[in-house]
Amino acid sequence: MFGKQKVGLFLVTLMVLALAMVACQPQQVETVKEVVVTRVVTETEVVEGEPVEVTRVVTEQVEVPVEVEVTAAAEEMAPMAPADPTTFVYQTFGDTDTLDPALAYDTASGMVLEQVYEPLIVYNHKDATTFMPALAMEVPSVENGLISEDGMTYTFNIRPGVTFHNGATLEPSDIAYTFQRGLLQSDPNGPQWLLLEPIMGYSTTYDITEEIADGAYAGDPEGLVANATPEELAAVCEKVKAAIVADDEAGTLTFNLAQPWGPFISTLAGYWGSAMDMDWAIEQGSWDGDCATWQNYYAPGSENSPLTSVANGTGPFMLEYWTPGEETSLVRNDNYWRTEETPKWEGGPYGPAKLERVVRQIVDEWGTRFAAMQAGDADYVAVNPEAYPQMDPLVGEVCDFRTDECTPSDMGGFLTKYDQLASTSRTDMFLNFNIPADSPFIGSGQLDGNGIPGDFFSNVLVRQAFAQCFNYDAYIEQVLQGLGTRNNGPIIKDMLGYNEDGPMYEYDPEACAAKLEEAYPELPETGFRLQVAYNTGNTTRQTIAEILQSELGAINPLYQVEAVGLPWPTYLRTYRAGQLPVAISGWAEDIHDPHNWVQPYLIGTYAGRQNMPQELIDKYNEMITAAVLAPTPAEREAIYFDLQQEVYNDIPTVFLAQLAGNRYYQPWVQGQYYNSAYSSPIDFYAVSKE
Repeated sequence: MFGKQKVGLFLVTLMVLALAMVACQPQQVETVKEVVVTRVVTETEVVEGEPVEVTRVVTEQVEVPVEVEVTAAAEEMAPMAPADPTTFVYQTFGDTDTLDPALAYDTASGMVLEQVYEPLIVYNHKDATTFMPALAMEVPSVENGLISEDGMTYTFNIRPGVTFHNGATLEPSDIAYTFQRGLLQSDPNGPQWLLLEPIMGYSTTYDITEEIADGAYAGDPEGLVANATPEELAAVCEKVKAAIVADDEAGTLTFNLAQPWGPFISTLAGYWGSAMDMDWAIEQGSWDGDCATWQNYYAPGSENSPLTSVANGTGPFMLEYWTPGEETSLVRNDNYWRTEETPKWEGGPYGPAKLERVVRQIVDEWGTRFAAMQAGDADYVAVNPEAYPQMDPLVGEVCDFRTDECTPSDMGGFLTKYDQLASTSRTDMFLNFNIPADSPFIGSGQLDGNGIPGDFFSNVLVRQAFAQCFNYDAYIEQVLQGLGTRNNGPIIKDMLGYNEDGPMYEYDPEACAAKLEEAYPELPETGFRLQVAYNTGNTTRQTIAEILQSELGAINPLYQVEAVGLPWPTYLRTYRAGQLPVAISGWAEDIHDPHNWVQPYLIGTYAGRQNMPQELIDKYNEMITAAVLAPTPAEREAIYFDLQQEVYNDIPTVFLAQLAGNRYYQPWVQGQYYNSAYSSPIDFYAVSKE
């Protein structure tokens, strides 16, 4: 069902949100703000001698006088000390999708998994390119003999004496089972493609069934079980087990790769490499480790995994409870294995965490989160960029995340702010080439003014039009507070393969209108109607949808876009089902390598959700494979330059801006640091409240 079209004062709303402060002892300060206003007006015109009402969308720049409530002495409203120094309260939007490490592939889930589970290696403090041992005794290298000269074999000496939260002892066979189960489960919406490439050599379907009937069963559990022969199934399972070999007596785990893979070490540092207790997992109803049964556990989806709502790791925190849609509570693991000899990094934390409990609360409303920070009821909250002006008056010191040096703020507040955080993530608009007929987001499914056909975005002119109908400058200045930098393709700036001189689409409403009419000559008369989805609480993504809504409505009031907010789990499942005509979503890199951008955008995760045509995927796949296997950085770069030119021509996605963001903490939060590779904004093991 479509609701009433939302063409309105979205930028004015942002301004009011940014300037409306609830503070103690406020004083009024008058100021003037220049804003872009979009409004619907109805006028009477005389047509052929008859008065006719005409509705138009008008966009204009105006000066708006505003009275802003500010605080004369922000320190007077500052909470002096934490109410409970043992419990960390973190308020955010977007709930966990699953606690199964083999299936989780979103930052909301990753935030919890990073506290409860542990991989073989972890990132070295702030550095996303070097590593420290965790469940492994040391980080493998060619120099220490744990990586073979040909780059095909990686051996890990597993740390003895580590116990899971249920008291069971970690063995190499537990970790082997973890990776084997993940690969065989091979859910297309999960992270297993990261491991299928190097370990199995799969790069067509990115699915464990790639060698079974040419991958015909990718993501189709019923078809696989019904049609694959027992011999085919057993052969694939045995191949997986031969690739990941545990020796409990020797205390080793060995990966035998299908091809040399430079980013393999960094791939293992993600939460999808979290070690699980095999016996415990089987008791919960997971795969029993038998090659005769694995197909019964293939591609379950997070909603069907027996490990979605339970957890048993080796990490510094244990799952106390998860109430979906409300909150998650983690409690300290008092038996955590790290000692003074084995800190997380040199000079880093060891022993049990200083915090006794971490409570992650789902609070979609920004005003509620803001009030919690003002009152000291939350230690940290998720802050979207458009709310930075509202937070900044509360800042008492500004810190450099590289050096941790802090200087007093001119605002005289009390919060600690880390600014200009180097981002390795981006939010974009993903266009769906083939929307299924049962999608509830395309109205009538026809170009009759009440919907769009499923193949609307298969027309390259429509995709180009949408890229030229987006007001990038307004987004960067009004929403990202000037902290965004546009990207001209999937690869982010300052990364191998990013072409500074590459072309990009610019905001051009006239060109947008012309291309829409060229694509569908009847469109200016009939119009269209569709819904653009975002996850509830993410006001940045909501505003992206509303900018698109406003700009298209300004061209022609019959071009109707409705911004629709969905709860995160619902949004994720709907998006994964390929039902969203336009999805506002983001990518946070798994590993700091251009392959981790071009693969999901052009042939993997997002390409699948966009129902991208196979001919495009095949074209991109040939270039992507050649690039990742190229012997020199120069050769890789040349291929990526050519690839991004093809992407510009095809414009499968409207690429927006890379953000350098801010984070705000209560003054008593100590030990925080920034590493762009982590899903969680806070390493709770390193943090205390003092």
